[in-house]
Amino acid sequence: MYNNTCKTIGVLSHDFSRPQTAALLQEVNRQLNARGCAALLVDAADERARQLAPLLSGALHLSGQFSDAFRAAAGPIPLLALDALNLDGFAAGAEMGRLLLAQGHQRFGYLQPSRCADPARIDGFCSVLAAADKRLDQSLIAADASDERDSGYQAMFAYLKRARASERIQALFCDSDRLAFGALQAVRDFGQGAHVAVVGFGDCIEAGATTWHLTSWAQPHALRVTEALNRLLLNRAEEDGAWRRGELRVRHSHQGKAALGEMGQCGCAVRH
Repeated sequence: MYNNTCKTIGVLSHDFSRPQTAALLQEVNRQLNARGCAALLVDAADERARQLAPLLSGALHLSGQFSDAFRAAAGPIPLLALDALNLDGFAAGAEMGRLLLAQGHQRFGYLQPSRCADPARIDGFCSVLAAADKRLDQSLIAADASDERDSGYQAMFAYLKRARASERIQALFCDSDRLAFGALQAVRDFGQGAHVAVVGFGDCIEAGATTWHLTSWAQPHALRVTEALNRLLLNRAEEDGAWRRGELRVRHSHQGKAALGEMGQCGCAVRH
């Protein structure tokens, strides 16, 4: 049981069902419990969310920004959106660029949602390409949709239909794993000998599944949550801490074509 000094922290999200959000929620709950605090889940999309604000000692948004209505209702309590903790996107993009160049790919693309993208991540990616006398050949934009996987599929499939085979990109860096899943499926469904290496960002639970074998950039979720709660509860920030860094999780999808010694799988499509 929590004592009378227990703080209740609102944990907001627009969709708690997404695997990545669920993993974050588990970590937030674990760390709040360790600090003697309680978590109150709040559906950020529900108009009644602002009615819960007066009950809270603070609030953490896992997957977006606080609405103006919630901010007004929250008054002086501390609020923090996890998205405000900026990762070292430049380093992540650069590392992904080096990996794809090492595979011998010559033409490159970037797939992002229309509503947001980390410019530092794209800059890091492009800087490494430029150093190797390469460039970003295609910037693909996925339409705004509730399902990133579907919008990624549509954007990639449309590109494959209009691009000449001789000019087609050989490697695609996706702004999120869900966009990457859609792009991978589009390559599979398009067929016609198309091979495109695909990498993602976030390293969600599905990325390691045999369906995808997705190479992705893993974010240090536990460290980010620690930093967020330090700022929220202690008003203490570490601007350039380890929470800003991540690491590559290398699987098969960055290869693009069949790799010897990897069960004869096609890296881009992982056909069995």
